[in-house]
Amino acid sequence: MPYIKPERRLAIDSGEIPKDSGELNYAVTKLLNRYLVTGTKINYQRFNDIIGVLECSKQEFYRRVVIEYEEIKKNDNGDVY
Repeated sequence: MPYIKPERRLAIDSGEIPKDSGELNYAVTKLLNRYLVTGTKINYQRFNDIIGVLECSKQEFYRRVVIEYEEIKKNDNGDVY
């Protein structure tokens, strides 16, 4: 958990977009914590839900965003293989 300054916590909690990776981590962690304690009781299924969403989100971001960027850079700079 990144320990960002209290004024940045307030700004992010009020809807401001995170400015760096620490702030993004804070925002995601806050959302996950809210999900964890809302609704059903805290149990293994909730943990599994969160980890599954994080993993699928990571994979989808890589597939949709990173690969496209890498293809552009490969074409710009030449393939290494």
